[in-house]
Amino acid sequence: MSLTADNAATDRHRSTSAAPDGVVAARLDSESIEPAAWDELAATFDGVVQEQLNVYAATRWRSTALEARLFRLRGEVVGGALMMIQHLPLHLCSIAICKWGPILKDARRADAAEIYAGMIEALIIEYAERRRMMLSVLPRAPTNPDNWQFRHLMARGFRRGIDMRYPARYIVRIDLSEAEQRRSLAQKWRYHLNKAEKADLTFERAAPERLAEFDALYAAMGDRKNFPDYSAYNTIAALFDTGTPGLRPELFFVRHDGAVVAGAIIFKAGDTAIYLFGATNDAALPLRAGYFMHWRIISWLHENTNARWYDLGGTDGFMGLYRFKKGMVGTAGVVADVPPVANYAAYPLPMLLGTAAFAAREAVHTLRWHLGIRFGSKARPDQPPPDRMPAD
Repeated sequence: MSLTADNAATDRHRSTSAAPDGVVAARLDSESIEPAAWDELAATFDGVVQEQLNVYAATRWRSTALEARLFRLRGEVVGGALMMIQHLPLHLCSIAICKWGPILKDARRADAAEIYAGMIEALIIEYAERRRMMLSVLPRAPTNPDNWQFRHLMARGFRRGIDMRYPARYIVRIDLSEAEQRRSLAQKWRYHLNKAEKADLTFERAAPERLAEFDALYAAMGDRKNFPDYSAYNTIAALFDTGTPGLRPELFFVRHDGAVVAGAIIFKAGDTAIYLFGATNDAALPLRAGYFMHWRIISWLHENTNARWYDLGGTDGFMGLYRFKKGMVGTAGVVADVPPVANYAAYPLPMLLGTAAFAAREAVHTLRWHLGIRFGSKARPDQPPPDRMPAD
């Protein structure tokens, strides 16, 4: 694997200034790396997530060009970013998008904030200044009350962009003992789990060759529940086919009387495992198979990975998902919002055109969403907007 230095001397010089929020950006060397080689390195990072993988992004966002950047501190790899380059019509300007990044190799090191600030400085220099693009960064939902990454972006001069309609993410803490984990669960969730554990259910880890079995379960559930599917399910096959074993998702099934009644696909790399997809059949509900399955997944992750958190994702506006996920998060976990996208440009034209492009795309998505609710046949969201949610 070969790395190519790209304006490293400039990056070292420019990334030593104090950020506006008082964090001193680390002295980082910034290098470009082939996206195909990036995944193997990213697999060892605490902050790795599927959106920051070439194998995922190349399938999910085919219209974008992908670039990967690696950051070193005194020769040691400390972070990186997979960037998506979106060219606007007529090539009037381009947008460099970093979704759920840049990512840290060691999220718990004492100088993590300084390294993050240094990575942001390097991205500003490369994309906003040298290549005159609008730089858009979307940090992940935090696992602590202070979203210091988003706060740093705002202090550095980024502009607040578009919010998600239902931004809350439900994140279970899984570095607990079994007794502590059970006590953390909401009382009603624990009640359903106790019932499920008496229902003669079995849990199994399945080989990737059984993905077709999950495909059928997932399709049948979609037909039954009639939920609108905005997901990236088409990326699953590529993730399972990756040549980096640590990045392959895990496939789990729950059986009753020998028949599969529930299944899940879990991304397990990094310090936060992610619930990618789940599916159940008609028999699963009275058996409370979903409760049993997630409890056993938490146990498996605790025993077999380095993950400290289990990200259940959002609700897509459905109260049933809210109650289930909120109960599993319990008292030890975190419900946190994905922050709005943060945009930066060093020149007026990229900011003007990039902001207009984002606004136009959001307007189209919003129109489709409302038309789907009003005239479509899919299930309608029943969760109030975040500012109207009842207090727990």
